[in-house]
Amino acid sequence: MRDLTAELREWHAAEKDYAVATVIGVTGSAPRPPGAALAVDADGIVIGSISGGCVEGAVYELCREVLRTGQPVRETFGYSDDDAFAVGLTCGGKLEVFVQRITAAERVAIEAILRTDEAVALVRDLQTGAAMAIGSWWTVGDAFDEVVVAEARAMLDIGATGVREIGCGAGEVMVFVESYVPPPRMIVFGAIDFAAAVTRIGRFLGYHVTVCDARPVFATRARFPDADEIVVQWPDRYLARTQVDARTVLCVLTHDAKFDIPLLEVALRLPVAYVGAMGSRRTHEDRMAGLRAAGVTESELAQLHSPIGLDLGARTAEETAVSIAAEIVAVRRGGSAQPLTATGGPIHRDLLPVR
Repeated sequence: MRDLTAELREWHAAEKDYAVATVIGVTGSAPRPPGAALAVDADGIVIGSISGGCVEGAVYELCREVLRTGQPVRETFGYSDDDAFAVGLTCGGKLEVFVQRITAAERVAIEAILRTDEAVALVRDLQTGAAMAIGSWWTVGDAFDEVVVAEARAMLDIGATGVREIGCGAGEVMVFVESYVPPPRMIVFGAIDFAAAVTRIGRFLGYHVTVCDARPVFATRARFPDADEIVVQWPDRYLARTQVDARTVLCVLTHDAKFDIPLLEVALRLPVAYVGAMGSRRTHEDRMAGLRAAGVTESELAQLHSPIGLDLGARTAEETAVSIAAEIVAVRRGGSAQPLTATGGPIHRDLLPVR
């Protein structure tokens, strides 16, 4: 919907009612992804596109009908082998489209996502059309309870867009969460074998993964094909200059004091989600002494996860990467890192903030 920002803000300023059709699901080959939108106002003016022309006419008519009735509609469009002239996609895929009338209550939430450059999600009830804007630490609107907000924030955190069924029984709600956010960053320092495995699992978890090492012979595309980017720089200098935020995770795998100490001095003073450092118990003790000698405070040291990872008994690089990833998830989601058989209460910690 952000593709329509300029036009929608004009409509909002004029307090226009309008209908918006949003792609909420794609099967096979389709011209536009989930989140693509087309809007029609009460005068019949249309903006945006959901299919590049294949089903635009039919969706336009659906928007006009929804404007008249006020009732949301879900519709699927796809190629028809039985009727070559049926409304459908010539590419052979399928689009699921949600059409709703946007009135004053929904405009407030939509306006919130149009006016910010922060990570934000628009959450809509696929039965009623009720909408809510959700940022990392704020909300606009009161359409949903804490459980839905927590689930939407978890999707926002990894930039996910899609349909979710949340709750159960009478409390179940089906929502479409439309996230506007770049993926969170994982920066892996140290171009070693363990780093290659951490890079792979970082990509699997939805991170934009950077591998950084000062040694060009090791920091190569051939060694790290799964990395989004590879940086050859002294780690502390790179970290001091690159962009991080409250979702960024830092994995220091060099376990070499000449790299670790200056790098962790920088890392532990940044507002990031997680800082972990690899090494033996002896390496950890030496590292802590070196950081204290460098002036790092006890409160800053308390942010360091060292030795990195959970105690899974990991031996291989891949097993170690799993232990590191598990610790990152536990830290960011507020998990106990205990077996579920040893804990009680809700499995999903929905009421905890996402870090």
